[in-house]
Amino acid sequence: MSQSIDRLYELLPAIYRSRDAELVTEGDVDESTASPPLRELLRVIAEQVNLVEDDITQLYENLFIETCEPWVVPYIGDLIGYRPVYQYRASEDVRSPRAQARERIVIPRRDVADTIAYRRRKGTASLLPDLARSVSGWPAISVETYRLLAATQSMQHVRLDRGRTRDLRDGRSMNRVDGPFDDSAYTVDVRRSVSTRTRGRHNIPDVAVFVWRLRTDSVTYKAACCVEGVGPQSFTFDVLGHDTPLFTLAQPAGPGVAPELTVPDRITRRAFEERVMKNGRLERTQASADYYGEGKSITIWAHDWPKKGDRGPIPREAIIPADLSEWGPPPPRNRVAVDPVLGRIVFPANQWPKSGVRVTYHDAFSADIGGGEYQRPLSEPRGSHIYQVGADRPLKTIRAALEAWAKDKEARKAQSEPFVLSAVIEIVDNGVYTEPLNITVEAGETLQLRAANRKFPVIRLLDYMADRPDAFSITATGKGARVVLDGLLIAGRGLQIYGPDRDGECETNADLCEVMVRHSTLVPGWMLECDCEPKRPNEPSVELINTRTTLRIEHSIVGTLLVVADEVREEPGRIVVTDSIVDATSCDRVAVGSANGPAAHIVFHVERSTVLGRTCVHVIELAENTIFQGETFVAHRQIGCMRFCYVPPGSRTPKRFHCEPDTAIAAALDEQKRRAEEANPPVAVTLEEKAALTERTAHRVEPEFNGSRYGSPRYCQLAITCDPAVTAGADDESEMGVFHDLYQPQRAANLRARLDEYTPAHMEAGVFFAT
Repeated sequence: MSQSIDRLYELLPAIYRSRDAELVTEGDVDESTASPPLRELLRVIAEQVNLVEDDITQLYENLFIETCEPWVVPYIGDLIGYRPVYQYRASEDVRSPRAQARERIVIPRRDVADTIAYRRRKGTASLLPDLARSVSGWPAISVETYRLLAATQSMQHVRLDRGRTRDLRDGRSMNRVDGPFDDSAYTVDVRRSVSTRTRGRHNIPDVAVFVWRLRTDSVTYKAACCVEGVGPQSFTFDVLGHDTPLFTLAQPAGPGVAPELTVPDRITRRAFEERVMKNGRLERTQASADYYGEGKSITIWAHDWPKKGDRGPIPREAIIPADLSEWGPPPPRNRVAVDPVLGRIVFPANQWPKSGVRVTYHDAFSADIGGGEYQRPLSEPRGSHIYQVGADRPLKTIRAALEAWAKDKEARKAQSEPFVLSAVIEIVDNGVYTEPLNITVEAGETLQLRAANRKFPVIRLLDYMADRPDAFSITATGKGARVVLDGLLIAGRGLQIYGPDRDGECETNADLCEVMVRHSTLVPGWMLECDCEPKRPNEPSVELINTRTTLRIEHSIVGTLLVVADEVREEPGRIVVTDSIVDATSCDRVAVGSANGPAAHIVFHVERSTVLGRTCVHVIELAENTIFQGETFVAHRQIGCMRFCYVPPGSRTPKRFHCEPDTAIAAALDEQKRRAEEANPPVAVTLEEKAALTERTAHRVEPEFNGSRYGSPRYCQLAITCDPAVTAGADDESEMGVFHDLYQPQRAANLRARLDEYTPAHMEAGVFFAT
């Protein structure tokens, strides 16, 4: 750890420090900010001394796999004969943060550390799940499928744990059919589980390794949404009111722990149900203790329910697992119906909670984007004042914090102090804030409206005013203003951004503000129906109105980005999107464009993102590793470039490099030409044949998603059937789109190679994606 930069100066005798201080002459410089010259010199030297000492200390740390730097991991692995599997194309310096993040996935530290232990366990089935976790980071289980093959057993040695015919009365067993935990018997499937074409599962030498790629996030003590269209007794776990499947909070494997509880799998109705028998008959059903309760996967609170004064969670004996697809009949008095598959709750019709419902549950998504209770870095400008907002804080609302900030600025102005005051409004709970917000930031100021780390509050904008818009508006009134929205979910309305030219008047050389949206969600379509369909699909999430403000979107999910301008200005604004999803709710709608022209007067920069909808902009400065799932139109093609992207045929773009389907079509036409020339006798390829091949290739390479609606756990996840030109088409052979940095092709390749190395002799291990 670096020491103080004044360490060398403090070693000097006091007489030298005293004389050095006298060199600061009164009147020449400000004594409150000036520093003696000798002290400044020794600070520069001490800074380099600290760097050298840190490097020497790190040399010792690099001797151990637990503490070494990421770039040292392959060198330590080489000492024990560890060989990396996946060779990628390095596109940046190995010391850069992105390169080190990729290195951690391509050459996992944990896999290197456990190599010797794995070699000792080589050939055992219990090794495979541990191997999958350390190599790929995915939770996994292994199933010896040959044990599930139907076979005639010897009556002298009956094996009750082997596969058997299905019992149609056993609903829980029937619910597991074709899943990772299926225990039914199958006939032999001669197809190989490692086949690259049609795969089988139940062959004699097969072992199936099921992996879960979706990661779970907790949603802690959050308000459930009352579905008023159904009735005051009907609720959904998700605060937006749409159906969401609930997932298991994975537990460590051990004696007495069912395999279903060790992985982040969906909670089924059968698994959530516990039957209480009395005298051999079913007395009642209740929630299973494996899933329900404090510290478990699901917990429900209803204050003053069923009787006044009740504050604890609803006991599991009062929970009835049910199928609420049609919301079903109401449960009996003092009971609550819960559907974990749809994430719905129904109370008795004449006994619904009047104080609201709070829930804790776990949902799943592919990556940590769009906000959530996950770890994310927080920072603020030096000297910023932090205003904390929460139910247990003096400031209860965001507007109260904005008013406190305004009062502090006025107090500074009254004291003739510099009144440029940056502020951080930090929401410290998971509450739902329903209040109109209009933020004005002056020149040089920075305002952060953020969630505390591991918190995910909701800002729900309602229809307050009939005579003017209700959107969340941000106005910058001078140079250098900056607004940051971090870790929030904004629903009900969109975000409107104005500059100093809000009334249409602006200086030509005005340097406007920057608005950053990071780790946040601006719900596409404003709100969702129960089936995740948007309620207002044509409404934008962000409007840039008569401004050249720079809009930056990082690790977020947003709807349409719309540019509204009364006239075309000389200098366009900028929109920078990285590691995010821009969803227009349909590929035929505009995702990035203008409200009053063919193309938005904007410079668009996008990296590692997925754009669902049409893109119509002035200039695309750079598009890299991005999926454009809609026609793209650029006014100025001579500026900028696109590389390693998917762009639909017929798009007008700047210069492309290694984009799809162009690369795949060119390769297919070259192969068609080669075969025609090698034919005996050679044949000519007609224009109709070229056109048909071009159409087939473009259709084959088109991206396929497991889910295209926000609210689904598989939202924007590329399907397994998607062509490798997209799933491994990025510049470093990762997948295109928003989940590029997951490096899933590298993880899967590493896992398959390691399974081949450690699988028992004469057996094959196939990888199956459970999510």
